[in-house]
Amino acid sequence: MKPGTLAGYRSIVGVLNAEFGGSAIDSVTPEFFERWKGGFAKKRELSNRGVQRYLVALHSIFKRAMKVYGLPRNPLAAVERPRVARSAGIDVFSREEVMALVRAAQDDQDGVLYLTAAFTGLRLGELLGLRWEDVDFDAATIRVRRNWTDGREGTPKSGRDRAVPMMDDVAVALARLGQRDHDTTDRDLVFYDQLGRHLGYKTLRARYKKALKTAKLRELRFHDLRHTFGTHAIRAADPREVMEMGHADIQTTQKYLAYKPRRDAAKRLAAAFEDTPAEATAAT
Repeated sequence: MKPGTLAGYRSIVGVLNAEFGGSAIDSVTPEFFERWKGGFAKKRELSNRGVQRYLVALHSIFKRAMKVYGLPRNPLAAVERPRVARSAGIDVFSREEVMALVRAAQDDQDGVLYLTAAFTGLRLGELLGLRWEDVDFDAATIRVRRNWTDGREGTPKSGRDRAVPMMDDVAVALARLGQRDHDTTDRDLVFYDQLGRHLGYKTLRARYKKALKTAKLRELRFHDLRHTFGTHAIRAADPREVMEMGHADIQTTQKYLAYKPRRDAAKRLAAAFEDTPAEATAAT
């Protein structure tokens, strides 16, 4: 389990212990939880998705209690979870907007970071864990081996290493960054703070938001730079190639398929209708 995931679970359990730590097991019925979830959401100012997280955690806890301690039933099995509206779509930057963001960056390093995020699809933690030994200029490839999150370095989110193509724009920008007169050995970080350490999340996000404002761009999240890559890449690449973004399965990649041009498919469909035999059309 990733450290960030574990920290999230611990946070949820801490809240649940505060809510129910001293309750008798026979007092927490399905009816109790139906009444509780509304007041809990209001008290914590939670969205429907936030309430869902706590209900899922409770369901898992009671399921475990049934298996290990012989609890006769899971009171959460009959509790209705609030609906979560699906996102209407993905909002991403155009190439021109990405370049405007790069120009508005506080310094050259931040600009290269934004450019690399948008043109490779690397996650923020993967960018912060990137070292010069991972940048292969000869093979035009960036090898993703690490992820920096919650103050520690671990494996990428998918749990496995991967290699992503390095566009010329990214290669030129990284090569320029590599010309600085310090911290450019294989084991040095590509993106680092003034003391040579991993960049801090909060300060980086603050500078990113400032760059958005300077460039007069809409306030998309840093993670939307990754979506920018996915939506543009799907126009020319096969979905399996887009999976190199580090998706565990094709289902995650499919959210970008709505942005794939359908000109060839439209032509094939038109040809199919033109070739339909007259008798088959009449029978229909």
